[in-house]
Amino acid sequence: AMAGGLEPHLAALRRELGGPAVLSVLVALIAVAITFLLWRFVQGRKSSRKAVLLLGLCDAGKTLLFARLLSGRYRDTQTSITDSSAVYRLSQDKSTSVTLIDLPGHESLRLQFLERFKAAARAIVFVVDSVAFQREVKDVAEFLYQVLVDGTVLRNAPALLIACNKQDVTMAKSAKLIQQQLEKELNTLRVTRSAAPTSLDGSATGGPAQLGKKGKDFDFSQLPMKVEFVECSARGSKGEEGEADLEALQKWLVKVA
Repeated sequence: AMAGGLEPHLAALRRELGGPAVLSVLVALIAVAITFLLWRFVQGRKSSRKAVLLLGLCDAGKTLLFARLLSGRYRDTQTSITDSSAVYRLSQDKSTSVTLIDLPGHESLRLQFLERFKAAARAIVFVVDSVAFQREVKDVAEFLYQVLVDGTVLRNAPALLIACNKQDVTMAKSAKLIQQQLEKELNTLRVTRSAAPTSLDGSATGGPAQLGKKGKDFDFSQLPMKVEFVECSARGSKGEEGEADLEALQKWLVKVA
């Protein structure tokens, strides 16, 4: 009925414009303009997010990793109780940069600091202690789950890197094993979470968190953001005197900037 009602107007418009071909061109131009405006809007939102957040449990090595990226030098660190931020230059000509923000990993602090900075996140580096991983896997998965079901994080879909740190230690677990174990734990968590989850700002999301695809075992490829795993060592194989092994992490930062 609507199409029938519009037809006389379209016919009149065709006569005015000189035929259907011109009308088709106009429609195509309008579609291109709308697409361009939407693209500019999305790009504008993305470019306004210049922060790379360093997340993880206490003692995962976030603060040393932060210091190594900025200065290259080793330094003794202690458990952070507040955030630290600095501009990190990604290229030799120093034209490309991001703001690195190291957030506290203590259980009583980490969510409130994530709440403060999550909207500015262009990317997230989730640092895992590869040596203590087997012992901490449930706590690691719990924190990662809270990040992944947050409404702002889901909406902005920042690139996510799981940085498997402390690879200089013989007992360190591989990135592949860490990925498999995290997928298994996250799958268990989403099954057991029957109550409506609450986002970091305290608002209910309107039902059980749907992490991944319904009816399928969880894996990271189901998330709206691109997830990658790297092995690294903020301490380095030669300890305090040597260089850190952060090449894979640095390449990823260049890619997401």
